[in-house]
Amino acid sequence: MPGDLRFSWELSGSAWATCRVADSSWSLKRTVSYCTDALADLLRSVAGLYGPTHIQRASFDLEPSEMRWVIRGRGAEVPITIYEFPDVTSYDRPESEGRLAWTSTQPRALLSHAVVEAAQEVLRIHGEDGYRAKWVQHPFPVAALRDLRRLHMRDDSCGLPHWASTP
Repeated sequence: MPGDLRFSWELSGSAWATCRVADSSWSLKRTVSYCTDALADLLRSVAGLYGPTHIQRASFDLEPSEMRWVIRGRGAEVPITIYEFPDVTSYDRPESEGRLAWTSTQPRALLSHAVVEAAQEVLRIHGEDGYRAKWVQHPFPVAALRDLRRLHMRDDSCGLPHWASTP
């Protein structure tokens, strides 16, 4: 599968996660707050690429700023753009008011695979109880992970290895 996307989500302390996304041209690393259910929102947004809505968004609270993912579904290739806004009250502001932080066009299959694998790794390391203890306000997004994994396995011709089971 062409593409060079890398994504990771690591719980980095009580109520904090380190989010990394990179390709051969850009890399971005940010510390995300538990004030939003960020991992669940990203899983649901990527799953939304399999439906009729062509633009998906996920917002992460960086305290005090906002990081907003905008993913546009257009067939097998999807443009991914991440904007940053000076504060979290920017949720309703248009992307044109944000600062471009990262952009790439990747195969939908690779994006889905990378997000599923990162979420499954968090679950493998921490378990549901450990995730809740560290992420505090939100449980591990089991249903969102299951949905994205199911859609990815059903609709994508992904030649990458997959975990044998999902929660």
